[in-house]
Amino acid sequence: MNEWLKEDERLDYLLAEDLRIIQSPSVFSFSLDAVLLSRFVSVPKRGAVVDLCSGNGAIPLFLSARTKAEIIGVELQPRLYDMACRSIGYNQLEHQINMVLGDVKEVPNTLGVEKYDAVTCNPPYFLAHELSDKNISEYHAIARHELHLTLEEAVHSAGRLLKQGGKAAFVHRPSRLLDIVTAMRANRLEPKRMQLIYPKRGKEANTLLIEGIKDGKPDLKILPPLYVYEDNNEYTEEIRAILYGE
Repeated sequence: MNEWLKEDERLDYLLAEDLRIIQSPSVFSFSLDAVLLSRFVSVPKRGAVVDLCSGNGAIPLFLSARTKAEIIGVELQPRLYDMACRSIGYNQLEHQINMVLGDVKEVPNTLGVEKYDAVTCNPPYFLAHELSDKNISEYHAIARHELHLTLEEAVHSAGRLLKQGGKAAFVHRPSRLLDIVTAMRANRLEPKRMQLIYPKRGKEANTLLIEGIKDGKPDLKILPPLYVYEDNNEYTEEIRAILYGE
């Protein structure tokens, strides 16, 4: 077995970025949402960026190909944190990316308040009471459901971390649009850019990307829709370019 891997793990390619990432079908694998968020967010060329709810470190890895900024990932679960650290080491990115094992709610107290240029967050999407599948692993349950972190708490931490004029970007479900806008404005994050992702043309949107500026002025821009699949179930040109660099 590869010296970087533990049981039930594999090394996957991040083709567009020419990087590798450690994943596990039973523990955690990143989704397309992480890829889309990492491409959507406005990141500084330099400075410092924090990624909340980092999982196995996918978003910090994706961001490292877009910026020279220092990147800090925050993850609550020790196993996922360990996977992220090993992926960072495998790609020799320790000089740029650091992982923090901790609670997103508490991390502004440890990392510092109003210090960062950008924050990304792919939070749990589902309310705690929506955990109906009793066979789901603890890792997936915590990552997907608001068992330890609510949307409002994630937005609050992002607002505390950002310096004035800094940008926070989130990916979530369109059904929570009003909740996320309300939380952003309550934490001095004015929504400025939004994009809806559709599985196919003619289908309802199933993913929301939204970015706000701390203490920004009201001026929300709605970007063109992004479609994931063609009618033949192949990726669209836009998604292929994002995933494969084509």
